[in-house]
Amino acid sequence: MNMKKIMLLSIALLALFATNGFAQQARYAKVCVAFYNQENLFDTIDGPNNDADFLPNGLNLWNSKRYQHKLNRMASVIAKIGNHGPDIIGLCEVENRGVLEDLVRQPELAKLNYSIAHFDSPDLRGIDCALLYRADIFQMTDCAPHFVAIPGEPEILTRDILQVSGVMAGEPVHFLVAHWPSRSGGEEISLKRRMAAARVMRGVSDSIMTADPKAKVILMGDFNDDPTSPSVIKGLQVQEKAQGLLPADLFCPMIAMYKNGYGTLAYRDTWNLFDIMVVNGNLMNGSANEWTVLKNAKDGFYAQIFNERFLLQKYGQYKGYPFRTFAGGKYDGGYSDHLPVYLYLVKKI
Repeated sequence: MNMKKIMLLSIALLALFATNGFAQQARYAKVCVAFYNQENLFDTIDGPNNDADFLPNGLNLWNSKRYQHKLNRMASVIAKIGNHGPDIIGLCEVENRGVLEDLVRQPELAKLNYSIAHFDSPDLRGIDCALLYRADIFQMTDCAPHFVAIPGEPEILTRDILQVSGVMAGEPVHFLVAHWPSRSGGEEISLKRRMAAARVMRGVSDSIMTADPKAKVILMGDFNDDPTSPSVIKGLQVQEKAQGLLPADLFCPMIAMYKNGYGTLAYRDTWNLFDIMVVNGNLMNGSANEWTVLKNAKDGFYAQIFNERFLLQKYGQYKGYPFRTFAGGKYDGGYSDHLPVYLYLVKKI
């Protein structure tokens, strides 16, 4: 890959170091990786999935005007993440490839020239995971869905784990995007379903590392659990500390954020942090000449939540909550019930 393009398309960091008494510049490429739950990004066409509520004559009276407004809202948020729009972004709750194509054609995103990685999932509602990426920064070499079987409940069909593999500035990088089973029926009763998804996701990461011990792996998604939940701590087997990681270990920067009161969605006046990013040890322990996760100097976290005020409800019963499309059964015309999350990768060039 042409590193000059990364410098032109990404933000450049400048670090000063002393050599023989003179200050010289070391240049770094900076790439933004994000995740955003689109909260029911459905088109208005009756498909083979269970999309009855999102049709013009359905419960939500989902028409072309509302669909276009939703696309515009989603595009406007994505374009602002990381100041210039993320270079790579995982998405969930998208109905099909068609809505993704409509999304990337929105004026605010068209200039980013996103490519799409997507598979239809077995989920009965048809909500899928996807990855948008800038092909001049990340060159995809492989893409595959990984089925999540729920032990003892074969009738429950959930979203696949999406794996997108490729090369970024000469290094192998792999993205895993997920939308784990919901808490329907109660958090404890449904926990085994998220544990199943966590174990599949961990298995995919381990397989990648077995094939290539130098691989960089980023896991992201709406896990429908907090970073301290058993599915994340025991199922995905993440580490809380950034120090002393082995290459295949998984580090979750969201644990520290959650313990400090940060969240991405609100329910009954309680904030949860379901939108989670995880990286493997290779992304934390590499040299300056390799892709590594950038630590935010302001708060000391390795990931960030895009929580601009315009994304929050300004009045009423849900004041301060994420400003969503529907609230209390009423169309509000907002954005999503989740806030986006993101991190930066940096590399000396």
